[in-house]
Amino acid sequence: MLRDGFRTMVTIGSDDCIRSGMCAVGRYEWEICVYPAWTAGSPDGDKWVALRLVLLSKPNTPAVRANLRCQAVNPNLWYETPVKKQPGVFGRPKNSTPFVYLVSVSDVQNKGYLAADALTVECTITVLKESPAPTSPAKEMPVPSSNLPKNLGDLPQTEMGADVTFLVSDESFAAHKNILAARSPVFKAQFFGEMKEKVSQDVEVDGIEAAGFKAMLHFIYTDTVPELEQGLEAVMAQHLLVAADRYGLDKLKMFCENKLSSGITVDTAATTLALAEQHNCLRLKASCVEFIVSTPEVIDAVLETEGYKDLAASCFFVWVGCKLFFCAGRSSQVYAWEK
Repeated sequence: MLRDGFRTMVTIGSDDCIRSGMCAVGRYEWEICVYPAWTAGSPDGDKWVALRLVLLSKPNTPAVRANLRCQAVNPNLWYETPVKKQPGVFGRPKNSTPFVYLVSVSDVQNKGYLAADALTVECTITVLKESPAPTSPAKEMPVPSSNLPKNLGDLPQTEMGADVTFLVSDESFAAHKNILAARSPVFKAQFFGEMKEKVSQDVEVDGIEAAGFKAMLHFIYTDTVPELEQGLEAVMAQHLLVAADRYGLDKLKMFCENKLSSGITVDTAATTLALAEQHNCLRLKASCVEFIVSTPEVIDAVLETEGYKDLAASCFFVWVGCKLFFCAGRSSQVYAWEK
């Protein structure tokens, strides 16, 4: 409201304004500047009541958008001017909207807008909701597959940083105690527990074939067994199972059990059965028995193999149990076929 002497105010300079004072809208501070006698750019070159909206605070985004809506009213006569609107874009403090030419001074004085020589102007500030700054979609760059298994798998070959050497069947294999201990509870106890090796960095290994020990080391470093994936012979799988069981590598032991279970033959059934008994492979043992008693012909063929004859020497109680089981199995199957 322009109070107390509007007619006097219009005699001031065209650039002089009356400030509304600070008001907070939409997390920003604003003020409205009212020019009672603005002439520059006016519609008819005469004096007009003009307004502009000014941003006082610093924007949080590159551009704040707001609208100024205003109209002059006579509170006593309910007489008002048409609503004028002016949008603005504010990039920094002191930015403002273009001028809003509200009403000419002559209309204010002659058309009943004044009440007790005061002009009332209603203003509304609307701050538009800020949209997130547009961003171009990030282009996904192809990420190469991990080469960690290869890098670790190369360590025993290069012997870089190796601190222990295994002597297996006239072959030597360099390795790293920390990696071995992290993968095997047996190696952990051997190198860092109460039974740790103190005499020499060379460790002799008996009862394991060199090829099986080498494949076991590769698994420890890479968690893969190329020999199993490429279809190794049953004998190799048996050697690898022995190494896995000795050093507590349960995952590798399971791989070997699965490989041997899927490749049981007449020639390997008894040998694999003995191996399963010696290393507590219950599922593998069950697979061997299931294969052997599948038909009377298979039973007879297995009984003639060298592996079955060796079974009596290596696992006597298993051999006795097999004799009884085979006889029972043959009798029950013959009875079933005759029926």
